[in-house]
Amino acid sequence: MNGFSSSRSSTGIGAALSYCVQQVRRYDYHHYLCLLQLPPSMRKAGFALRAFNVETAKAMDAKSDPKLGLMRLLWWQEAVDKIFAKKVIEHPVAQALSSLTAELKISKTWLKRSVEARIADAKREEHDIPKAIEDLEKYAEDTASTLLYSTLEAGGIRSAAADHAASHIGKASGLLLLLRSLPHHASSGRNIPYIPIDLAAKHGLLIQEAGKLLVDVRPSRGLEEAVYEMASVASLHLNKARQLAATVPKEAIPVLLPAFPAEILMRSLHRRHFNVFDPGLSRGILGISPLWFQLKLKWYALRGQY
Repeated sequence: MNGFSSSRSSTGIGAALSYCVQQVRRYDYHHYLCLLQLPPSMRKAGFALRAFNVETAKAMDAKSDPKLGLMRLLWWQEAVDKIFAKKVIEHPVAQALSSLTAELKISKTWLKRSVEARIADAKREEHDIPKAIEDLEKYAEDTASTLLYSTLEAGGIRSAAADHAASHIGKASGLLLLLRSLPHHASSGRNIPYIPIDLAAKHGLLIQEAGKLLVDVRPSRGLEEAVYEMASVASLHLNKARQLAATVPKEAIPVLLPAFPAEILMRSLHRRHFNVFDPGLSRGILGISPLWFQLKLKWYALRGQY
C-alpha cells in the first residue's frame, strides 16, 4: 500500500497512509475488511478516503463541548480547500489525501459535500426532527455514497451504473448505521433524533418536554416498529443496487462491497426484532461472528458479488 507520489519523503507519506489504515481498522472495522478486498492499486485511495470519513464522523463523538466537535468539522471543511489548493497541512489524513489528489484525478465535490452534511448535522438541536425519511436518505447519500463515488473516481472507473449502485448502497448503509447509532447518541447526551417526524408520530414516539417536541428513543415496541420501517427502506435500496449488478463494470465490484456489511446489519436487526438496544448488535462484527463475517465477505469478493 505504498507508492504515493508527493514532494514529501516516501517515509512521511508511508507514515500518513499507515495512520489512515489504523484509524479505519480501529473505528470502522467492517469497512476496513472490505477495503482489503480492493486491488492493491486502489487501496491507498480507499483507506485515505475512508479515514477522512472516520475523522469527520467521530468529530461529534467527543464527550466534551459539542462546539469543539463543530470546530473540528469546520477545520476539515477548510482543510479540503487547502488540500486541493496544494497547501501543506500537518495532519496525516490530510497529507494522505494531498498525495492522492496530486496522483489521481479526483474532485473536491464529494469531500466537500460529505463534511458540509456533517456540519449541518452538528448544528442540529434535539428538537430539529427530520420531516421525512427522504431527509435521512439525503444525509446518508451525502456521507456514505460520496465515499463510494470518490473511490470509484480515484480508481478511474467511469460508469453511470456503478455510480447508481453506489448511491443506493450508500443510502442503505447510511440509514442502517444511523439506526445502529441511536443508543450511542442517547447515552452520550447528544440525543439527535434520527427517526423522521412522520414515523415518530405514527408509532407514538413524539413527546413534549419544556415546550419542545422531541422523539422518544427509549426501548419500546413503537421504536422497534419505526426502526423496521426505516430498515425496510434501506433494504429496498440494497435490492436496487444489486439489480444493477449485471451492468456494473467488473472493476467496480470491489468498491461496492460495503453492500455486504449493510446486509449483515440488516439481518442482525431482523434477528433481534429491530431492537437497536439489544446488546447482541454490538457483539462480533455487526452482530455476527468475526470469522463468519470474514468468510462470507471473502466469498462475495471471490464470486465478484456485492
